[in-house]
Amino acid sequence: MEKSAASPIASSIAPDDWVARSLRAVWHPCTQMKHHERLPLVPIARGQGAWLYDRTNHRYLDAISSWWVNLFGHANPRINAALKDQLDTLEHAMLAGCTHEPAVELAERLGALTGNTLGHAFFASDGASAVEIALKMSFHTWRNQGFADKQEFVCIANSYHGETIGALGVTDVALFKDAYDPLIRHAHVVASPDARLAQAGETAADVARRALDHVRSLFEARAAKIAALIVEPLVQCAAGMAMHDASYLAGLRALCDQYGVHLIADEIAVGCGRTGTFFACEQAGIWPDFLCLSKGISGGYLPLSIVLSRDEIFAAFYHDDTARGFLHSHSYTGNPLACRAALATLDLFASDDVLASNARKSAKLRTALAPLAAHPQVRNLRQCGTIFAFDAVIDDPQHAKTFSRRFFANALQRELLLRPISTTVYLMPPYILDDEELALLASRAHESFEATLAEAR
Repeated sequence: MEKSAASPIASSIAPDDWVARSLRAVWHPCTQMKHHERLPLVPIARGQGAWLYDRTNHRYLDAISSWWVNLFGHANPRINAALKDQLDTLEHAMLAGCTHEPAVELAERLGALTGNTLGHAFFASDGASAVEIALKMSFHTWRNQGFADKQEFVCIANSYHGETIGALGVTDVALFKDAYDPLIRHAHVVASPDARLAQAGETAADVARRALDHVRSLFEARAAKIAALIVEPLVQCAAGMAMHDASYLAGLRALCDQYGVHLIADEIAVGCGRTGTFFACEQAGIWPDFLCLSKGISGGYLPLSIVLSRDEIFAAFYHDDTARGFLHSHSYTGNPLACRAALATLDLFASDDVLASNARKSAKLRTALAPLAAHPQVRNLRQCGTIFAFDAVIDDPQHAKTFSRRFFANALQRELLLRPISTTVYLMPPYILDDEELALLASRAHESFEATLAEAR
């Protein structure tokens, strides 16, 4: 595999009118804009396969799938073809009072993947919207069934479910919610099952049992007031890729059934094969009452999210009275282009035996990362499906504070797009990497880590 002739970072830091215009006109997400005075934007011009290219044709391996959405590479020819065909047929039609084939087929196929346990699909645009919908549906279901007091929600410590006001209520990441605290309706927060919390002699399953005890205690005291508990199955991503034992999900399902509480599975980041099964919940042998999908469901092409729900949820709204219906919408609900991209994504899963291929590739990447696992400043190298992460041991608080930005810059110099979460480095690449790209990702992630540590020394 040929390396670029010049350092990739050079084009990113050189004066560029396009970058300057972006800084003036575009307010970038999840960003302190002032930091870009020292760490300039990367001007992406095109994508091909697992690689992004800037305006001078320097390349960057998209090792985080462009914020966890791009499953099958950029400019994937099969998804492209499906979208071009759909564009010539129907670009959009309102889904209130109308319907169209892409939305119907996508809802049916997703329901079938759950054994039709979750047979009703409500469409939205993004992950936070899906979470808002699930929360509202849960509350409204209980109200329609005569349990109007069930208005409270439960989330897991360090969980992240989006940054809209309702979603922030079930998010437990101070960075995102503290500024908006007066606007937020707070949820109960229960202990995390994060396997890194294991005490001496404990297993991940032991941590899960302790966390479930906390949920049980809360339910015993408040179940009559609680509408739903929301969980990120298997991996709490924004918490630094905190991974937990599948028994935790099985235990949550049993407790929710016992105490009459809805279970919401936020599979926005961990669904669509990320954890090794198409739905993360499958590994626990359970289905929630609501399942939220977004990110990878459209292959990274177009904004789309979906909330899948059970028959009894749908039945609670089925009535002659309009006010008992679920009155939530946005103009682009069930957009045909986005649905067609999702159908093409499901076609790739069906035709290419993606889950088995992912398992083989993940085993190779795990082997290639072994030198990092032995590094004295690495802790908890862990894996769940195609998600890999490790925690950097940084003793100096100031160096720890700047670790993420410095690692990002060092990775760019080595043709990698990687964005650590604080001092947690994670890899979440697209599913299409070949053996050479897997080896490159592992070796250059290691090099980037060493370079970042050297700066601190």
